[in-house]
Order: sequence, then C-alpha cells, then structure tokens
Amino acid sequence: MKVIDIKLLVMDVDGVLTDGGVIIHDNGTESKKFHVHDGAWLRIWKRLGLQTAIITGRQCQAVEHRARELEIDFVYQQAHDKLAVLEQLKKDSQVPTEQMAYIGDDLPDLPVMKRVGFAVAVADATEEVKLAAHYVTSVEGGRGAVQELIQLLLQRMNLWDQALERYRR
Repeated sequence: MKVIDIKLLVMDVDGVLTDGGVIIHDNGTESKKFHVHDGAWLRIWKRLGLQTAIITGRQCQAVEHRARELEIDFVYQQAHDKLAVLEQLKKDSQVPTEQMAYIGDDLPDLPVMKRVGFAVAVADATEEVKLAAHYVTSVEGGRGAVQELIQLLLQRMNLWDQALERYRR
C-alpha cells in the first residue's frame, strides 16, 4: 500500500456526511442526519493533530452545530464555487492542495477533486465523480463513508497503530 501524506481532510456535506436527504420544516429550518461512526473517526483524526474542513453549497444551522461539536477547523457554507473556496482554504490552513484529501458525491465537487492530492467519491456518487476519484468508498454517503476514508488514510499514512493506541489499554 502506497504511503501518502495528508494533513487536511475536506468534506462535502449533503451526500457525504449525510445521505443527501434534506428535511425542511414548516418554519424553513433544516434537519440533517449524520452518521455517528463518521463523527467518532473524525475525532480520532483530530486527536492525531490532523485538520478537517467542510465545503458545502448549502447553508444550514445543523451543519454549523455538527461542525462545532466535531471541532471542524474550517467551515465554508454557501460555497457555490468550490474551487475558489479551496483556494481560500489553502490560504487559511497553510496546507498545500497536494496534502489535502477531498470526499464528494456530485458534479460541483469535481473541480476540487481534480486539485487535491487524494480525491474520494462515495459509493453512490455520480459516475463522473467516481471516474475522477483515486478511491471510491464501499458504502454510500451518510452511512460511514467518511469513517471508511479516515481508516484508509490512517493505514496509508502509517498512523493506524497510533490511532488505535488509546483503545488498546
């Protein structure tokens, strides 16, 4: 397995951290369903001193809340030009795109996927996104795809044993 050096994990939300469904309540607020395994592994990722970011085209308070809860380093909502936001993220994080991994599911994710060091598509992504990916998860978005990606990255980065150390006591 080839060793890679990723410092920043960048994620889309709808269709990646969620199953893509959006519940809009009568008062206009939204609800989203996040997978707890993704959250648990994002915490492991963070404990290893690695960074996280969200780039999403929608604006939602549920995303803000979940991002705070998981201590996501950078959150960009209403990102209608994800490539421009990626350039801003590069400046904000001081991490070159070659050391970023991105996980997406749909056409707006393609420009970012073509720029990062490791591009990932969820299992139910559009065909164009799958073709642009270095890796396609075995599970669909919102069903542990981020968990799967983090586990793969930690193995390829030789950080697997360090990630599991606190659980082996």
